[in-house]
Amino acid sequence: MTDPWVALEPGADPAARVRELRRAHETFTAVGTVAQRVRPVVADSWRRSARAGVGPDGTARVELTDGDLGSYRAEHPLARVMPLVRELMGPFAADGEHLLAVCDAQGRLLWVEGHPATRRRADSMNFVPGARWAESAMGTNAPGTAVAVDRAVQVFAAEHFASRVQPWTCAAAPVHDPRTGRLLGALDITGGDRLAHPHSLGFVQAVARAAESQLALLAPAEAAADTWELAALGRDEAQLLAGGRKIRLSRRHSEILVLLARHPEGLTGDELLCALYEDESVTPVTLRAELARLRRILGPGLLASRPYRLTAAVESDVAIVERRLAAGAVAEAAAAYRGPVLPGSQAPAVARLRRTLGDGLRSALIAHRDPDLLAAWAHAPWGEDDVDIWRALAVVQPTAAVRTRLEWLESELAAPPGWARPAPR
Repeated sequence: MTDPWVALEPGADPAARVRELRRAHETFTAVGTVAQRVRPVVADSWRRSARAGVGPDGTARVELTDGDLGSYRAEHPLARVMPLVRELMGPFAADGEHLLAVCDAQGRLLWVEGHPATRRRADSMNFVPGARWAESAMGTNAPGTAVAVDRAVQVFAAEHFASRVQPWTCAAAPVHDPRTGRLLGALDITGGDRLAHPHSLGFVQAVARAAESQLALLAPAEAAADTWELAALGRDEAQLLAGGRKIRLSRRHSEILVLLARHPEGLTGDELLCALYEDESVTPVTLRAELARLRRILGPGLLASRPYRLTAAVESDVAIVERRLAAGAVAEAAAAYRGPVLPGSQAPAVARLRRTLGDGLRSALIAHRDPDLLAAWAHAPWGEDDVDIWRALAVVQPTAAVRTRLEWLESELAAPPGWARPAPR
Protein backbone atom coordinates (compact mmCIF):
# COMPACT_ATOMS: atom_id res chain seq x y z
CA MET A 1 0.00 0.00 0.00
CA THR A 2 1.65 3.24 -1.13
CA ASP A 3 -0.69 5.54 0.80
CA PRO A 4 -2.27 4.17 4.01
CA TRP A 5 -5.06 6.77 3.82
CA VAL A 6 -6.30 5.44 0.45
CA ALA A 7 -8.64 2.46 0.66
CA LEU A 8 -7.61 0.28 -2.32
CA GLU A 9 -4.20 -0.54 -3.74
CA PRO A 10 -3.82 -0.04 -7.49
CA GLY A 11 -5.18 -3.08 -9.34
CA ALA A 12 -7.00 -4.51 -6.31
CA ASP A 13 -10.26 -6.37 -6.89
CA PRO A 14 -12.97 -4.39 -5.04
CA ALA A 15 -15.30 -7.39 -4.66
CA ALA A 16 -12.56 -9.59 -3.19
CA ARG A 17 -11.51 -6.78 -0.87
CA VAL A 18 -15.10 -6.36 0.34
CA ARG A 19 -15.31 -10.07 1.19
CA GLU A 20 -12.02 -9.89 3.03
CA LEU A 21 -13.08 -6.84 5.01
CA ARG A 22 -16.44 -8.36 5.96
CA ARG A 23 -14.69 -11.39 7.45
CA ALA A 24 -12.29 -9.11 9.32
CA HIS A 25 -15.19 -6.97 10.61
CA GLU A 26 -17.11 -10.03 11.80
CA THR A 27 -14.02 -11.31 13.61
CA PHE A 28 -13.40 -7.97 15.28
CA THR A 29 -16.99 -7.51 16.47
CA ALA A 30 -17.03 -11.11 17.75
CA VAL A 31 -13.65 -11.42 19.49
CA GLY A 32 -11.97 -8.01 19.28
CA THR A 33 -8.98 -8.97 17.13
CA VAL A 34 -8.09 -7.22 13.88
CA ALA A 35 -6.89 -9.10 10.83
CA GLN A 36 -3.50 -8.11 9.48
CA ARG A 37 -4.94 -7.05 6.12
CA VAL A 38 -7.02 -4.25 7.66
CA ARG A 39 -5.38 -0.83 7.18
CA PRO A 40 -3.86 0.55 10.40
CA VAL A 41 -5.98 3.72 10.21
CA VAL A 42 -9.12 1.56 10.05
CA ALA A 43 -7.94 -0.89 12.73
CA ASP A 44 -7.21 2.00 15.11
CA SER A 45 -10.60 3.52 14.33
CA TRP A 46 -12.40 0.22 14.99
CA ARG A 47 -10.69 0.00 18.38
CA ARG A 48 -11.65 3.59 19.26
CA SER A 49 -15.22 2.87 18.16
CA ALA A 50 -15.43 -0.20 20.38
CA ARG A 51 -13.97 1.69 23.37
CA ALA A 52 -16.61 4.40 22.86
CA GLY A 53 -19.33 1.77 23.12
CA VAL A 54 -20.43 1.94 19.48
CA GLY A 55 -22.22 -1.17 18.22
CA PRO A 56 -22.22 -2.43 14.62
CA ASP A 57 -26.01 -2.12 14.48
CA GLY A 58 -26.09 1.52 15.56
CA THR A 59 -28.05 4.30 13.88
CA ALA A 60 -27.06 7.95 13.71
CA ARG A 61 -28.97 10.22 16.07
CA VAL A 62 -30.41 13.47 14.69
CA GLU A 63 -29.46 16.19 17.16
CA LEU A 64 -30.43 19.37 15.31
CA THR A 65 -33.66 19.93 13.41
CA ASP A 66 -35.60 22.76 11.80
CA GLY A 67 -34.90 26.17 13.34
CA ASP A 68 -32.11 24.93 15.63
CA LEU A 69 -30.27 23.48 12.65
CA GLY A 70 -30.81 26.60 10.59
CA SER A 71 -29.55 28.98 13.26
CA TYR A 72 -26.53 26.82 14.04
CA ARG A 73 -25.56 26.52 10.37
CA ALA A 74 -25.98 30.25 9.84
CA GLU A 75 -23.48 31.00 12.62
CA HIS A 76 -20.98 28.30 11.68
CA PRO A 77 -17.75 29.52 9.99
CA LEU A 78 -18.10 26.98 7.18
CA ALA A 79 -21.34 28.65 6.06
CA ARG A 80 -19.15 31.35 4.54
CA VAL A 81 -17.51 28.89 2.12
CA MET A 82 -20.54 26.81 1.19
CA PRO A 83 -20.99 28.62 -2.16
CA LEU A 84 -17.42 27.63 -3.07
CA VAL A 85 -17.91 24.05 -1.85
CA ARG A 86 -21.07 23.71 -3.91
CA GLU A 87 -19.35 25.15 -6.98
CA LEU A 88 -16.43 22.73 -6.75
CA MET A 89 -18.08 19.57 -5.41
CA GLY A 90 -21.66 19.94 -6.58
CA PRO A 91 -21.16 18.92 -10.23
CA PHE A 92 -18.95 15.99 -9.22
CA ALA A 93 -21.59 14.76 -6.77
CA ALA A 94 -24.48 15.20 -9.21
CA ASP A 95 -22.73 13.63 -12.20
CA GLY A 96 -21.42 10.66 -10.24
CA GLU A 97 -24.62 10.09 -8.25
CA HIS A 98 -22.69 10.94 -5.07
CA LEU A 99 -23.37 13.19 -2.09
CA LEU A 100 -21.36 16.10 -0.78
CA ALA A 101 -21.54 16.53 2.98
CA VAL A 102 -20.10 19.02 5.44
CA CYS A 103 -19.78 18.31 9.15
CA ASP A 104 -18.67 20.38 12.13
CA ALA A 105 -15.73 19.56 14.41
CA GLN A 106 -17.95 17.19 16.41
CA GLY A 107 -18.89 15.13 13.37
CA ARG A 108 -22.40 16.59 13.17
CA LEU A 109 -23.63 16.85 9.57
CA LEU A 110 -24.58 20.39 8.63
CA TRP A 111 -25.18 20.05 4.88
CA VAL A 112 -25.89 16.94 2.79
CA GLU A 113 -26.51 17.63 -0.89
CA GLY A 114 -26.25 15.83 -4.21
CA HIS A 115 -28.01 13.29 -6.40
CA PRO A 116 -31.70 12.96 -5.32
CA ALA A 117 -31.84 9.15 -5.53
CA THR A 118 -28.62 8.84 -3.55
CA ARG A 119 -29.96 11.23 -0.93
CA ARG A 120 -33.08 9.10 -0.51
CA ARG A 121 -30.90 6.02 0.05
CA ALA A 122 -28.76 7.92 2.55
CA ASP A 123 -31.86 9.09 4.43
CA SER A 124 -32.53 5.48 5.43
CA MET A 125 -29.34 5.43 7.54
CA ASN A 126 -29.85 9.00 8.87
CA PHE A 127 -27.04 10.46 6.80
CA VAL A 128 -28.93 13.73 6.94
CA PRO A 129 -28.31 17.29 8.14
CA GLY A 130 -28.35 17.52 11.92
CA ALA A 131 -27.32 13.89 12.47
CA ARG A 132 -24.21 13.12 14.50
CA TRP A 133 -21.67 11.01 12.59
CA ALA A 134 -18.76 11.42 14.98
CA GLU A 135 -16.58 8.34 15.24
CA SER A 136 -17.55 8.08 18.93
CA ALA A 137 -21.22 7.92 17.90
CA MET A 138 -21.24 5.95 14.60
CA GLY A 139 -17.87 4.27 14.50
CA THR A 140 -15.52 4.38 11.53
CA ASN A 141 -16.75 6.64 8.71
CA ALA A 142 -14.92 9.22 6.60
CA PRO A 143 -16.25 12.51 8.04
CA GLY A 144 -16.24 11.23 11.62
CA THR A 145 -12.79 9.69 11.38
CA ALA A 146 -11.37 12.70 9.52
CA VAL A 147 -12.24 14.99 12.43
CA ALA A 148 -11.15 12.37 14.98
CA VAL A 149 -7.62 12.05 13.54
CA ASP A 150 -7.49 15.48 11.83
CA ARG A 151 -6.40 13.90 8.54
CA ALA A 152 -7.95 13.30 5.14
CA VAL A 153 -9.12 9.70 4.97
CA GLN A 154 -10.98 7.33 2.69
CA VAL A 155 -13.28 4.61 4.07
CA PHE A 156 -14.32 1.76 1.81
CA ALA A 157 -17.29 -0.57 2.18
CA ALA A 158 -16.90 -2.95 5.17
CA GLU A 159 -14.22 -0.71 6.67
CA HIS A 160 -17.21 1.19 8.07
CA PHE A 161 -17.92 0.10 11.61
CA ALA A 162 -21.72 0.26 11.37
CA SER A 163 -23.14 -2.55 9.26
CA ARG A 164 -25.78 -0.48 7.50
CA VAL A 165 -23.10 1.93 6.22
CA GLN A 166 -20.98 -0.79 4.63
CA PRO A 167 -22.53 -0.54 1.14
CA TRP A 168 -21.05 2.97 0.93
CA THR A 169 -17.61 4.44 0.26
CA CYS A 170 -16.59 7.93 1.30
CA ALA A 171 -13.63 10.30 1.44
CA ALA A 172 -13.31 13.30 3.74
CA ALA A 173 -10.79 16.00 4.58
CA PRO A 174 -10.68 18.34 7.59
CA VAL A 175 -10.99 22.13 7.28
CA HIS A 176 -9.20 24.49 9.66
CA ASP A 177 -9.46 28.14 10.58
CA PRO A 178 -6.55 29.61 8.59
CA ARG A 179 -5.79 32.17 11.30
CA THR A 180 -5.84 29.98 14.40
CA GLY A 181 -5.46 26.45 13.02
CA ARG A 182 -8.60 25.39 14.90
CA LEU A 183 -10.46 22.43 13.39
CA LEU A 184 -13.78 23.66 11.97
CA GLY A 185 -15.13 20.43 10.49
CA ALA A 186 -14.71 18.31 7.39
CA LEU A 187 -15.80 18.06 3.76
CA ASP A 188 -16.97 14.66 2.57
CA ILE A 189 -17.90 12.93 -0.67
CA THR A 190 -20.05 9.81 -0.23
CA GLY A 191 -21.24 7.27 -2.79
CA GLY A 192 -20.53 3.83 -4.16
CA ASP A 193 -17.43 1.72 -4.76
CA ARG A 194 -16.29 3.97 -7.61
CA LEU A 195 -15.10 6.45 -4.98
CA ALA A 196 -12.49 3.93 -3.77
CA HIS A 197 -9.83 5.64 -5.87
CA PRO A 198 -6.94 7.94 -4.92
CA HIS A 199 -8.49 10.68 -7.05
CA SER A 200 -11.52 11.07 -4.77
CA LEU A 201 -9.32 11.56 -1.72
CA GLY A 202 -7.10 14.04 -3.56
CA PHE A 203 -10.17 15.87 -4.83
CA VAL A 204 -11.74 16.38 -1.40
CA GLN A 205 -8.37 17.45 0.01
CA ALA A 206 -8.04 20.06 -2.72
CA VAL A 207 -11.52 21.44 -2.02
CA ALA A 208 -10.74 21.61 1.71
CA ARG A 209 -7.57 23.62 0.98
CA ALA A 210 -9.55 25.92 -1.32
CA ALA A 211 -12.10 26.45 1.46
CA GLU A 212 -9.32 27.39 3.88
CA SER A 213 -7.88 29.84 1.35
CA GLN A 214 -11.31 31.39 0.90
CA LEU A 215 -11.71 31.77 4.67
CA ALA A 216 -8.34 33.51 4.81
CA LEU A 217 -9.44 35.98 2.14
CA LEU A 218 -12.77 36.77 3.76
CA ALA A 219 -12.48 39.64 6.18
CA PRO A 220 -13.19 38.36 9.70
CA ALA A 221 -16.21 39.81 11.39
CA GLU A 222 -14.93 42.63 13.57
CA ALA A 223 -16.50 43.88 16.75
CA ALA A 224 -17.52 47.50 16.88
CA ALA A 225 -14.79 49.80 18.13
CA ASP A 226 -16.76 50.60 21.29
CA THR A 227 -17.56 46.97 22.16
CA TRP A 228 -16.07 45.78 25.46
CA GLU A 229 -14.99 42.21 26.19
CA LEU A 230 -15.67 40.83 29.66
CA ALA A 231 -14.11 37.58 30.94
CA ALA A 232 -15.74 36.25 34.10
CA LEU A 233 -15.63 32.46 33.74
CA GLY A 234 -13.33 30.55 36.05
CA ARG A 235 -11.95 33.67 37.74
CA ASP A 236 -12.89 35.49 40.94
CA GLU A 237 -11.84 38.84 39.50
CA ALA A 238 -13.16 39.56 36.03
CA GLN A 239 -11.08 41.11 33.30
CA LEU A 240 -12.45 43.86 31.07
CA LEU A 241 -10.96 44.82 27.73
CA ALA A 242 -12.24 48.32 26.94
CA GLY A 243 -10.89 50.80 24.43
CA GLY A 244 -7.58 48.97 24.22
CA ARG A 245 -7.24 48.94 28.03
CA LYS A 246 -7.10 45.68 29.98
CA ILE A 247 -8.69 46.25 33.39
CA ARG A 248 -8.64 43.75 36.22
CA LEU A 249 -11.67 44.37 38.39
CA SER A 250 -12.21 43.84 42.09
CA ARG A 251 -14.64 41.10 43.07
CA ARG A 252 -17.48 43.54 43.75
CA HIS A 253 -16.87 45.47 40.55
CA SER A 254 -16.71 42.15 38.69
CA GLU A 255 -20.16 41.27 40.02
CA ILE A 256 -21.56 44.65 39.00
CA LEU A 257 -20.15 44.40 35.46
CA VAL A 258 -21.44 40.84 34.99
CA LEU A 259 -24.94 41.90 36.02
CA LEU A 260 -25.01 45.11 33.99
CA ALA A 261 -23.70 43.25 30.93
CA ARG A 262 -26.70 40.92 31.21
CA HIS A 263 -29.08 43.87 31.53
CA PRO A 264 -28.18 46.43 28.85
CA GLU A 265 -31.49 48.15 29.59
CA GLY A 266 -30.13 48.93 33.05
CA LEU A 267 -30.94 48.13 36.68
CA THR A 268 -32.29 50.42 39.36
CA GLY A 269 -30.39 50.94 42.57
CA ASP A 270 -32.84 48.73 44.46
CA GLU A 271 -32.50 45.95 41.86
CA LEU A 272 -28.71 46.07 42.06
CA LEU A 273 -28.82 46.10 45.84
CA CYS A 274 -30.93 42.93 45.93
CA ALA A 275 -28.79 41.29 43.27
CA LEU A 276 -25.48 41.98 45.00
CA TYR A 277 -26.06 41.71 48.75
CA GLU A 278 -27.51 38.91 50.87
CA ASP A 279 -27.41 41.18 53.91
CA GLU A 280 -30.55 43.32 53.82
CA SER A 281 -28.93 45.84 56.18
CA VAL A 282 -26.56 47.05 53.44
CA THR A 283 -27.62 50.59 52.56
CA PRO A 284 -27.91 52.28 49.17
CA VAL A 285 -25.04 54.54 50.25
CA THR A 286 -22.68 51.54 50.22
CA LEU A 287 -23.76 50.62 46.68
CA ARG A 288 -23.43 54.20 45.44
CA ALA A 289 -19.88 54.34 46.80
CA GLU A 290 -18.97 51.14 44.89
CA LEU A 291 -20.49 52.51 41.70
CA ALA A 292 -18.62 55.81 42.10
CA ARG A 293 -15.32 53.92 42.40
CA LEU A 294 -16.20 51.80 39.36
CA ARG A 295 -17.07 54.91 37.36
CA ARG A 296 -13.62 56.38 38.07
CA ILE A 297 -11.98 53.11 36.89
CA LEU A 298 -13.99 52.90 33.67
CA GLY A 299 -13.64 56.54 32.77
CA PRO A 300 -16.13 59.35 32.20
CA GLY A 301 -19.43 58.68 30.49
CA LEU A 302 -19.19 54.86 30.47
CA LEU A 303 -21.42 54.10 33.47
CA ALA A 304 -24.75 55.90 33.39
CA SER A 305 -27.33 56.10 36.17
CA ARG A 306 -31.13 56.18 36.57
CA PRO A 307 -31.07 53.31 35.85
CA TYR A 308 -27.49 52.12 36.18
CA ARG A 309 -26.32 50.91 32.80
CA LEU A 310 -23.24 50.61 30.59
CA THR A 311 -23.07 52.96 27.63
CA ALA A 312 -21.02 50.56 25.48
CA ALA A 313 -21.93 47.11 24.16
CA VAL A 314 -20.35 44.27 26.15
CA GLU A 315 -19.47 40.83 24.79
CA SER A 316 -19.02 38.52 27.76
CA ASP A 317 -17.72 34.96 27.82
CA VAL A 318 -20.87 34.07 29.78
CA ALA A 319 -23.09 35.24 26.91
CA ILE A 320 -20.98 33.32 24.37
CA VAL A 321 -21.54 30.03 26.24
CA GLU A 322 -25.26 30.78 26.59
CA ARG A 323 -25.65 31.49 22.86
CA ARG A 324 -23.85 28.34 21.84
CA LEU A 325 -25.92 26.23 24.21
CA ALA A 326 -29.12 27.78 22.86
CA ALA A 327 -27.99 26.91 19.30
CA GLY A 328 -27.27 23.30 20.27
CA ALA A 329 -23.53 23.75 19.77
CA VAL A 330 -22.60 21.76 22.87
CA ALA A 331 -18.95 21.17 22.04
CA GLU A 332 -18.41 24.83 21.18
CA ALA A 333 -20.13 25.85 24.42
CA ALA A 334 -17.90 23.49 26.39
CA ALA A 335 -14.81 24.87 24.64
CA ALA A 336 -15.75 28.42 25.65
CA TYR A 337 -16.52 27.46 29.27
CA ARG A 338 -13.46 28.29 31.35
CA GLY A 339 -15.11 27.50 34.65
CA PRO A 340 -17.95 28.71 36.88
CA VAL A 341 -19.02 32.36 36.77
CA LEU A 342 -17.00 34.28 39.41
CA PRO A 343 -16.68 31.12 41.53
CA GLY A 344 -15.94 32.96 44.78
CA SER A 345 -18.89 35.35 44.52
CA GLN A 346 -21.70 35.15 47.07
CA ALA A 347 -23.86 37.77 45.36
CA PRO A 348 -27.33 36.17 45.03
CA ALA A 349 -27.85 37.01 41.35
CA VAL A 350 -24.32 35.90 40.40
CA ALA A 351 -24.75 32.64 42.32
CA ARG A 352 -28.00 31.98 40.43
CA LEU A 353 -26.32 32.71 37.10
CA ARG A 354 -23.38 30.47 38.00
CA ARG A 355 -25.71 27.62 38.91
CA THR A 356 -27.96 28.05 35.85
CA LEU A 357 -25.09 28.17 33.36
CA GLY A 358 -23.18 25.27 34.91
CA ASP A 359 -26.25 23.06 35.24
CA GLY A 360 -27.36 23.86 31.69
CA LEU A 361 -24.00 22.93 30.21
CA ARG A 362 -23.52 19.76 32.23
CA SER A 363 -27.05 18.59 31.34
CA ALA A 364 -26.28 19.19 27.67
CA LEU A 365 -23.03 17.22 27.98
CA ILE A 366 -24.82 14.28 29.62
CA ALA A 367 -27.46 14.27 26.86
CA HIS A 368 -24.75 14.67 24.17
CA ARG A 369 -22.90 11.50 25.32
CA ASP A 370 -19.59 12.51 23.75
CA PRO A 371 -16.85 10.68 25.71
CA ASP A 372 -14.23 13.37 25.07
CA LEU A 373 -16.47 16.20 26.25
CA LEU A 374 -17.63 14.25 29.30
CA ALA A 375 -14.05 13.33 30.21
CA ALA A 376 -12.91 16.95 29.89
CA TRP A 377 -15.63 18.06 32.32
CA ALA A 378 -15.03 15.15 34.70
CA HIS A 379 -11.33 15.93 34.98
CA ALA A 380 -11.80 19.68 35.40
CA PRO A 381 -11.75 21.07 38.96
CA TRP A 382 -15.48 21.78 38.84
CA GLY A 383 -16.35 18.28 37.58
CA GLU A 384 -14.09 15.94 39.49
CA ASP A 385 -16.80 15.19 42.09
CA ASP A 386 -19.78 15.41 39.71
CA VAL A 387 -21.24 11.93 40.08
CA ASP A 388 -23.82 12.39 37.31
CA ILE A 389 -21.09 13.29 34.81
CA TRP A 390 -19.00 10.31 35.91
CA ARG A 391 -22.02 8.03 35.54
CA ALA A 392 -22.58 9.30 31.99
CA LEU A 393 -18.88 8.87 31.22
CA ALA A 394 -18.93 5.31 32.53
CA VAL A 395 -21.65 4.45 30.02
CA VAL A 396 -19.74 5.66 26.95
CA GLN A 397 -16.17 5.08 28.19
CA PRO A 398 -16.28 2.22 30.72
CA THR A 399 -12.55 2.05 31.48
CA ALA A 400 -11.19 0.73 34.76
CA ALA A 401 -10.13 4.21 35.87
CA VAL A 402 -13.58 5.67 35.19
CA ARG A 403 -15.34 2.82 37.00
CA THR A 404 -13.00 3.14 39.99
CA ARG A 405 -13.62 6.86 40.30
CA LEU A 406 -17.39 6.39 39.97
CA GLU A 407 -17.45 3.65 42.62
CA TRP A 408 -15.57 5.93 45.01
CA LEU A 409 -17.94 8.86 44.40
CA GLU A 410 -21.01 6.67 44.87
CA SER A 411 -19.62 5.23 48.10
CA GLU A 412 -19.06 8.80 49.30
CA LEU A 413 -22.71 9.60 48.61
CA ALA A 414 -23.84 6.53 50.52
CA ALA A 415 -21.49 7.06 53.47
CA PRO A 416 -22.81 8.38 56.81
CA PRO A 417 -22.01 12.02 57.66
CA GLY A 418 -18.50 12.58 58.95
CA TRP A 419 -17.08 9.37 57.44
CA ALA A 420 -14.23 9.94 55.02
CA ARG A 421 -13.03 7.25 52.63
CA PRO A 422 -9.49 7.48 51.21
CA ALA A 423 -9.43 8.96 47.72
CA PRO A 424 -8.79 6.47 44.87
CA ARG A 425 -5.25 6.33 43.59
